[in-house]
Amino acid sequence: MAKLSALSWIGNAAAALGGVWGSVSRRARAVGCSRQTIYEHGRRVAQAVEESQQAGQSRAELAAEIARLLEENRQLWEWLDEAIEFPRERQQRFAATAAALGLSVSQVRDLLQIVLGQRCPGRSTLGEWIKRWARRAGDVLRLVDQSCHRLVRQLCVDEIFCRRTPVLMAVEPVSMTWLAGQRGPDRKGATWYTVLAAWLALEYVVADGGSGIRAGVEQLQRERRERGEPPLEMNLDVFHIKQEAGRAMRRQWQYAEAVWDKAVDLEQAVEHRRRQGANTSRHNRGLRSAWDKAQAALERVQRQEKAWQQAAQALEVFTPEGRLNDRRRGEAQIAAALPELADARWAKTRRFLQDRRCLTFLDRLHQHLQQAEPKEKLREALVHLWWLRRHRPRADEGPAAAHLAEPLQALSCAKLAPHWQAAYRRVAEVLRQAVRASSVVECLNSVTRMHQARHRHLTQELLDLKRLHWNCRPFREGKRRHTCPYALLGLRLPTLDWWQLLTTPLADLAQQLSTA
Repeated sequence: MAKLSALSWIGNAAAALGGVWGSVSRRARAVGCSRQTIYEHGRRVAQAVEESQQAGQSRAELAAEIARLLEENRQLWEWLDEAIEFPRERQQRFAATAAALGLSVSQVRDLLQIVLGQRCPGRSTLGEWIKRWARRAGDVLRLVDQSCHRLVRQLCVDEIFCRRTPVLMAVEPVSMTWLAGQRGPDRKGATWYTVLAAWLALEYVVADGGSGIRAGVEQLQRERRERGEPPLEMNLDVFHIKQEAGRAMRRQWQYAEAVWDKAVDLEQAVEHRRRQGANTSRHNRGLRSAWDKAQAALERVQRQEKAWQQAAQALEVFTPEGRLNDRRRGEAQIAAALPELADARWAKTRRFLQDRRCLTFLDRLHQHLQQAEPKEKLREALVHLWWLRRHRPRADEGPAAAHLAEPLQALSCAKLAPHWQAAYRRVAEVLRQAVRASSVVECLNSVTRMHQARHRHLTQELLDLKRLHWNCRPFREGKRRHTCPYALLGLRLPTLDWWQLLTTPLADLAQQLSTA
């Protein structure tokens, strides 16, 4: 039946609908089909004619509409495969993570609205979510910090201000673990003592010359001596010493340049009067005095710059020749440089340089190197080899002997000890972990200031949220890449995913931490 042409269908319908008696039988015999087929063709042709006369879309239009809907359905299924599920919990995680990265509530809502459209939560809802998880971050940090108390041996500390309220910052320098971000109430010695006393295994603190930090460290040192515990050492931050010296040096150069410019202006004025025929004899004496003063100021600032470079060399780990620096040599260099730094602009720098704590890092470094390798000659050879490997000249620099220094030094180490590689690894580990500046705190300060610039109020809860996220977030580049600060510190956590830590019940987290 399906093979019959349209003309055969019409002829069959005509025999069934308008033929006389016997026409259906004759038509069936003529086309070779049954009488039932003739009647079916008649019914369907009549139905098609009736439908064509009704109002609405035609068959062709309906077929086109069906094709369009089928294509739309196919695209929707493809989009569904690539669609991201964004339930309520994931929205909260997005908001908390964005706030920890420093975005404001309005910025979080703008980003969420791109994904959710009209279903995006309101600003007040997002603010409540962030506050809730920020408070939870503080509870989690109190538990995690207890597990860190015996892992932290050295700290870099500093303080920044948020609307005149100090924020006390403490960072472990090797792992860059952010261990304290306490907002207020002040920066007195008692407050700093409370921050530092929590770290039971602390041995070494690097800080600037702030009186509050100094008082807190001294109080903790006295208590440790009374209890017979290991001493706590403090090193004045080399970064702040150099920063203060650079400020004094700029002022000295500005003064010398101003005196020189004044002499130049006076000379031009005298020359102008001379060209006009005026008598300049009484001005020449003042001009000579001005140039003598300018020359003296220039020579003085050059001597001060040279003296500061000599004092700055005392704050380095290595000498220019690649030998390990020590306190005796450093104090001698500082003593030789101080007479030239007698100007009032150098007063703060002189106080730093005259403080014995500015060279504590050298004492600590020598002590740890002796523990790593007791043999003095081998230790010195290994230290020099470590320096050579980090100051290797390029192919287009220096004589050929400079490129042979490292392999020759390695041969010298091999002659001193057949299995020198193990000792070298110990010495290299000590040198890599030598800390003399609180630069890591400045890194965290910059991160906190970015957060402060986007939030009207930097609360303690937001600081806790940001600190937990920082400590669980893997570094993207550098020698610490693909590892988070908590892992570098050696802390064993049930998970390093900060959101899982936030969502874990506190009782379960406390039990898991105690077991670990």
